[in-house]
Amino acid sequence: MASEKAGRNKTIDTPLSEGQVYLNRCITVTEKQTDLCAVTNKTIVGNMFAVCPLLPAKSVDLIIADPPYNLTKSFHGTTFTKKKDTDYEAYTRQWLSTVQPLLKDNGSIYVCCDWETSLIVGSVLREFFHVRNRITWQREKGRGAKANWKNGMEDIWFATNSDDYVFHLDAVKIRKKVIAPYRVDGKPKDWDETANGNYRDTCPSNFWDDITIPFWSMAENTAHPTQKSEKLIAKIMLASSSEQDVVFDPFLGSGTTSVVAKKLHRRYIGVEIEPQYCVWAEQRLAMAESNPEIQGYVNGVFWERNSLPAQNAAQKKPGVSKVESEQKRRPEEPDPILTSGNA
Repeated sequence: MASEKAGRNKTIDTPLSEGQVYLNRCITVTEKQTDLCAVTNKTIVGNMFAVCPLLPAKSVDLIIADPPYNLTKSFHGTTFTKKKDTDYEAYTRQWLSTVQPLLKDNGSIYVCCDWETSLIVGSVLREFFHVRNRITWQREKGRGAKANWKNGMEDIWFATNSDDYVFHLDAVKIRKKVIAPYRVDGKPKDWDETANGNYRDTCPSNFWDDITIPFWSMAENTAHPTQKSEKLIAKIMLASSSEQDVVFDPFLGSGTTSVVAKKLHRRYIGVEIEPQYCVWAEQRLAMAESNPEIQGYVNGVFWERNSLPAQNAAQKKPGVSKVESEQKRRPEEPDPILTSGNA
């Protein structure tokens, strides 16, 4: 049985012994697939090195990969052991060469990493793709260090297969409150005047400071040690794919990429080696059927942090619900479920 949690704790931690109904929704792939019909919108239980060669070439529009960072970390009993830099470089080259044949000529790939592995990932990525940018996002959580700066940032490398690729700029603009509005002939200049305040939709940069790490009172949170937030993945997906495109995650973990794809009307394929995480992924996919919301993404717009009242007003909500008030927690408040790591 799962341990009893506090009433506000919404962390998904259904044990494998109780999650057979979700595991039954997953599939295994042992034979070469001639098309995507059998694997689309599925969670594949298996090792990505074995599964990827069995998938059709040039069938994927977007790859979002969150491989193990070069840290010794246990993933529900499966341990990734820190490697020498040369060995981690070889590992990175191995998995990138495995997924590269799946990407369409106009496809894109995003790779998550920390500051140390970023030096390796960026270099190896250039061997296979056209590197476009390095995104740095503020994760805040994590333990402090006595003789070093606290690690509060992570990187995401953005690359494409060619110079012909998808990028929907308007889909990922950020709505920010205008502090000192500028007018021309008495009319707003590059901002909107609304009954709920003055706002400007700004072009996103490669530094993201509007991301909230999943914490224990958020419905998307799981007990996975390195879970990324839905908002983070939604930014990538909206920018570099279109509706009904195929999004592939070779290191699915607790299922964030697949869940976001479902909520944003993309098709998805996820590969995860650990059955326990497959259970949580399918559980979240089931939850997404009745709750398609992505925190911080309202009415087709990304909002800056600490703007919940404005988001509610945009949705014409009369007040803040109990759940929303729970989510409006100080980001520096300690999280009893996820205390460190690269989540």
